[in-house]
Amino acid sequence: MPVFERRGEEIISLEQEQEVLRHSAAHVLAAALCRLYKGIQLDIGPATDTGFYYDIDMPRKLTPEDFPEIEAEMARLVAANLPFERLEVSRAQAADLLKAAGQTRFKLERLADIPEGEVITLFRCGDFLDLCRGPHVAGTGAVKAFKLMMVAGSYFRGTEKNPMLQRISGVVRESSEALAEYLHQLEEAQKRDHRKLGKELDLFSVQDDVGPGLIHWHPKGARIRAIIEEFWRQEHFKGGYDLLYSPHIGQAGLWQTSGHLDFYKQGMYASMLVDETAYYVKPMNCPFHIQIFKSRKRSYRDLPLRWAELGTVYRYEDSGALHGLLRVRGFTQDDAHIFCTPEQVEAEVARAVRFALAMWKAFGFTQITAYLSTRPAKAVGEAARWDQATLSLENALKAEGLAYKVDVGGGAFYGPKIDLKVRDAIGREWQMTTVQFDFNLPERFDLVYTGSDGLDHRPYMVHRALLGSLERFFGVLIEHYAGAFPLWLAPEQVRVLPLTDKQAEAAQTLADTLRQAGFRVSVDAGSGKLGAKIREAQVDKIPYMAVLGGREVEQNRVAVRSRSLGDLGAMELEAFLAKLRDEEARRGLE
Repeated sequence: MPVFERRGEEIISLEQEQEVLRHSAAHVLAAALCRLYKGIQLDIGPATDTGFYYDIDMPRKLTPEDFPEIEAEMARLVAANLPFERLEVSRAQAADLLKAAGQTRFKLERLADIPEGEVITLFRCGDFLDLCRGPHVAGTGAVKAFKLMMVAGSYFRGTEKNPMLQRISGVVRESSEALAEYLHQLEEAQKRDHRKLGKELDLFSVQDDVGPGLIHWHPKGARIRAIIEEFWRQEHFKGGYDLLYSPHIGQAGLWQTSGHLDFYKQGMYASMLVDETAYYVKPMNCPFHIQIFKSRKRSYRDLPLRWAELGTVYRYEDSGALHGLLRVRGFTQDDAHIFCTPEQVEAEVARAVRFALAMWKAFGFTQITAYLSTRPAKAVGEAARWDQATLSLENALKAEGLAYKVDVGGGAFYGPKIDLKVRDAIGREWQMTTVQFDFNLPERFDLVYTGSDGLDHRPYMVHRALLGSLERFFGVLIEHYAGAFPLWLAPEQVRVLPLTDKQAEAAQTLADTLRQAGFRVSVDAGSGKLGAKIREAQVDKIPYMAVLGGREVEQNRVAVRSRSLGDLGAMELEAFLAKLRDEEARRGLE
């Protein structure tokens, strides 16, 4: 990794080092633009999660055809290895320097945003000067591997009443090899985009006439969802959970007690009046599970209680944040709550983590990293309870041998948590599972159980989501498999292909036999040639094709083609069934 300028804010992690490299690349971009184009006015150039951008205003509109010239100028600045020089100045000095640099339209307004008493800094590299907090890499030479990706419009301060600027975005990595790997991953990600595949494979849609962020599950997508849900339910029963169903709306008083109307109202849909009482569509399932807990007196002998629900919730998301299945307004949450005693909590957390790992392995995800978030400065609940909860989370991670990172002070105000991030087939990390303590809701709802001493005690409450939401999980699953689902998840497992009309009846008989054996089958009885039928089945990503010609019918055999391996030759029907059963039972995992 490059050497970093460490005055001011300390760089303490790899993530921060990458952010600094990206931000420094934005400065190199701005410096190159100022060299190439007269009359340019700069706004801001921050790092992003994957790269960097700079917002500018200039007389002519840039296009991707301009990128080679801009990148060449950036390369010259990198080759010169100009040092980043930090200047700590007064407000008046900063204004004078920005005016001298010709940067007055936006930079002076940004300067005015800096609160009184806060240190004002500028950074210089060569003849380029920019208002910036920093830090930066030591010199431009560290920005070795970069590529400009796109130019788009962006309103100043993100408000459409303000001038439209041009946003030039790019990516940077620590080496040319790392950049090539990222660009390949990006290309793969575009091929795997769940929105594209969802349309091509007819899995789901979002209908404008209904509303953005509201998912319609088509028959094939709904079939996969049904398989996922049934597997989820059976695994929960095996894991000692009971299932709940709860209402979709609740009275305002419920959400007032839970705190949602105080802290989360902007994420809730407007209330409705029912019998002159205000009701809200639920954004979360927790208060309903709590009400079930409170529906009768609980004893320490009843605990732990493990309650799970596939509960559909509705949350308001800004339209600009919506993204296919990954960010929606209505979704079914893979939700569970565990109520237990202090003595049971560590074992319950360990159990939840093991359950999550087993679930992810079943769906084909084996690379998992954990993140442990600890108590923030402002928190509810006794310090001793926080310590015990945090220790139980950490012990569970250690017991499972999971690599984990600690986010000190990164927990919610109501409890510490574990987040599990899974890595998909092309190396992207997705935050999915959460095991979250809650010291807030048991207090708000005054939850108690009777202990062995006959007195009331406050239970521990743990929120637990394995898959997160079915919508988001399905989006990740589509992209992980590029739509080519393993046999156990495929909406159509076998397509029977009769060679001619003479085999049509035998094809239907074979399909019925496979269906009776529990497999999902269709018959392509069209008049097209076999080659075209095979190509169509490949496009539809069907795991197996069963070809029937005259010879196969006579010999009571089937010619089997695999989606991934091609022609497997002719085999007896029982042998084909045994192969399907074995692969389905293994769920495609070796």
